[in-house]
Amino acid sequence: MVERYCQLLKTWVTGQPISSKDLQQLAVWELEDEGRSAAIGISSANVTALITQRSHLWQSVYPEVYQFCQKAKLSEPIIIETLWKLWLPLGIKLAAERQKINRPLIQGVLGLQGTGKTTLGYILTLILYALGYKTLSFSLDDLYKTYAERQRLQAEDPRFAWRGPPGTHDLELGITVLDQLRQSKKSISIPRFDKSLWRGKGDRIEPEIVETIDIVLFEGWFVGVRPIDDRNFDSAPPPIQTASDRVFARQINQRLITYLPLWERLDKLLVLYPTDYRFSKQWRQQAEQQAIASGKSGMTDSEVDAFVDYFWRSLHPELFVKPLLKNPQIVDLAIEINSDRAVQKIYRPRPV
Repeated sequence: MVERYCQLLKTWVTGQPISSKDLQQLAVWELEDEGRSAAIGISSANVTALITQRSHLWQSVYPEVYQFCQKAKLSEPIIIETLWKLWLPLGIKLAAERQKINRPLIQGVLGLQGTGKTTLGYILTLILYALGYKTLSFSLDDLYKTYAERQRLQAEDPRFAWRGPPGTHDLELGITVLDQLRQSKKSISIPRFDKSLWRGKGDRIEPEIVETIDIVLFEGWFVGVRPIDDRNFDSAPPPIQTASDRVFARQINQRLITYLPLWERLDKLLVLYPTDYRFSKQWRQQAEQQAIASGKSGMTDSEVDAFVDYFWRSLHPELFVKPLLKNPQIVDLAIEINSDRAVQKIYRPRPV
């Protein structure tokens, strides 16, 4: 599948014209995966028009997308297939959703570490700009409490050794910002967070002032996650192993309740999820190894293990995220990712 897309689409990069035969072939392939087509709004009635629109977008954004993705160490076949099968149709879909509501669209993006949230945000911004929409990427990380506030939190409860879990964010600030964005307020102050400050503990920096935003991509590692039944922790997967681990997990679960008003500001939610959640740790280790190899500071594999395990003890992916892939009341689009970062499956969740 990847090879046939590459052979056809690469010809367009060289400046060759888009033939009607090419478009017909792509339309046939498009409708083969019924679950994916339904999820991104493609049917036999509109496939020709959408493929034609996508082909023109392809030629305008591919060079910059390719350059950016090379920095992320993605292979050319994966770049080509992902751009054609996910990023372009998703951008077109978001633009259509924005037109329906006639106000800024708040798109939630839930993804574990390494699943490509930053890459997705950058490329969707390019695509939506080409479609005439101004897009803002805004992270749950930007809502972290200040360094001083988190120091006080850690003094009260040493288990908050790192930023990240529920309880380390300024929820009132997040609600205020999303409300202002939804209401198209002018000169909105967007909080920003620099993770490098205070020897990696991070702190707030000068906010970004934005105006006339059409689409907001609000991303984070547990955006949209809901509290679960406490009984799930009785037989929780590793690294939730000890009695104290289960106590911490239950307390974090209760803190999630305070995040529900923030999630209510989302218009839609998509989930990026590895076919095996443990890939997330592997990807983080690879990133740190590359940083060290290039002369930058980075964590060792054992330090990454401890860091990621801390997050999994608070909100384990198998308990909190995977069930959302079967919940159409919360999630509008699910994207499953292989170990090589290629997209395995795109679908709309269905209840079991």
